[in-house]
Amino acid sequence: MSNPTLPEIPPGYLNVMGYVDESEVNGPGCRAVVWLQGCARECLGCFNTQSWSFEINQLFSVEELAEKILSNSNNQGVTFSGGEPFWQATALAELAAKLKAKGLNVMSFTGFTLAELRSPKAPPGAEKLLAQLDILIDGPYVESLAINSPDSPVSSRNQKIHIFNPAFEDKISWASDQIEVHILKDGSRIITGFRGKLG
Repeated sequence: MSNPTLPEIPPGYLNVMGYVDESEVNGPGCRAVVWLQGCARECLGCFNTQSWSFEINQLFSVEELAEKILSNSNNQGVTFSGGEPFWQATALAELAAKLKAKGLNVMSFTGFTLAELRSPKAPPGAEKLLAQLDILIDGPYVESLAINSPDSPVSSRNQKIHIFNPAFEDKISWASDQIEVHILKDGSRIITGFRGKLG
């Protein structure tokens, strides 16, 4: 996969595809979920094809998103999904640091492998974001290896869970067959979980 041409995003801002304030199917406990805009993989069977474009969708400042996430006292953490979060790793690392300073945990999905994220060819800021994560689920979605089971927290067999914070060793309790439906004020729906789509 070649590096995509990224849009000009002002420093300290994130190009966001979607946001859910309380989820229990995207990581341990109750958490906010931020879907980042842009992914170059275009995996067959992708749950969020509208996340592929790198064009600017919604710009949020790191400060604004931190405030939004922290305003809900039910949230124990945040999950970064996409799209590909690591193409916006520098600003996400800033956001993660702010949230961790307030006691929240941070998790991310990525289509990269952990080895790729630690290599010289990794997206800018990848190491900074990795240093903030409690949990990482890595690897692209591979439709032929798909899992849809109450016993699996990953959605295809090639994906791996990396637990960087030992406090989460026994908290991997969500499953790849769980979904949630959120009805927004404007009447639109967000269906999330491993088979989820935004829209």
